[in-house]
Amino acid sequence: MIDPAALRLVHRPGRPLRARPRRVGLEDVLARLDRTGAWTDAPGEAAGRAFRWDARDVETSWWYPQGVTARLDPAGPSAKDTSPERRVLLTSWYGHGGLGHVLLGSRISVVDLDAEPVPRYGHVRLVQERRVLGVPALRSVPVHAGGLAWYGDHLFVAASGGGLRIFRPADVQRLRSRLRGRGTRHVLPQVGAYEARADAGVRGMVYSFISLERGPDTDHLVAGEYGRQGSGRHRLLRFPLDRSTGLLKVDAEGVARPVEGADGVPRMQGATIVDGTWFVTASSGEGNPGDLWVGRPGALQRHRSVLPTGPEDLTSWPGTRDLWTLTEWPGRRWVLRLDGARWSGHR
Repeated sequence: MIDPAALRLVHRPGRPLRARPRRVGLEDVLARLDRTGAWTDAPGEAAGRAFRWDARDVETSWWYPQGVTARLDPAGPSAKDTSPERRVLLTSWYGHGGLGHVLLGSRISVVDLDAEPVPRYGHVRLVQERRVLGVPALRSVPVHAGGLAWYGDHLFVAASGGGLRIFRPADVQRLRSRLRGRGTRHVLPQVGAYEARADAGVRGMVYSFISLERGPDTDHLVAGEYGRQGSGRHRLLRFPLDRSTGLLKVDAEGVARPVEGADGVPRMQGATIVDGTWFVTASSGEGNPGDLWVGRPGALQRHRSVLPTGPEDLTSWPGTRDLWTLTEWPGRRWVLRLDGARWSGHR
């Protein structure tokens, strides 16, 4: 049994950003997309329309894709509050291996799904602003970035046992040189964090993945942890969001507390909720197809081997039961749509 009251997140606002003259926002990235994907078929009965990255990103072993969220993730009573000109996905990648973790950190890809005739995208490196001997410097954000959630002005990035990192897509900066950006001209500085805390004697939560649940009155951040069979590390939490700030609801001490905790399933990689129905992706090891679980915690129905190998985070399009997920293994990397209505029995 999970006691959600024993787990919490503590808000740690960051220092004001210094490089505001170079701030160009996400629209500058969209205007300069330099990589091209390809529409294709992905394996698995649940796989709908899918695209592949360009050959460099499909094959690289330096970067592994993990999280996904949609531009249509606004704060407010409903998705119709925002009418973007085009559908945009953000995905996250982490620098693989010890060297990649330190040198590369993590990044996001900005994907224009409505580009013709194929999706176009560009990379943005996640950074922390620091001063080294009085000189402004950019440091990597060395997190696994296993999940993303875009809510209002803020982008939340899952940081495993560390909790969450906070960014504002409007703060994207364009650098003069790709060298400083470790291969990209665009960087996104961190503006804050939520540190993971737990009561004495309670195992800390690992924030492996996150997503949004939209409700008529209150929206929630859904968080979960990856754990193998028998590890006991596959918990799910729901935190209420504050529509006025675009951040988690916190008390006077800056503490965010979950309103629900539940047991998930082994090897969970992503979870989201649409109209009360939970959708959960689970992996089965490299080369083996993934599973989709649907229902409610404690009564999730397993749809075995209906996803490609290596499924990760999960997001939904507002007002629909369309879901998007992505896969991580080199050579077998897809970003794919799932028909949530079909798998939940709601037609």
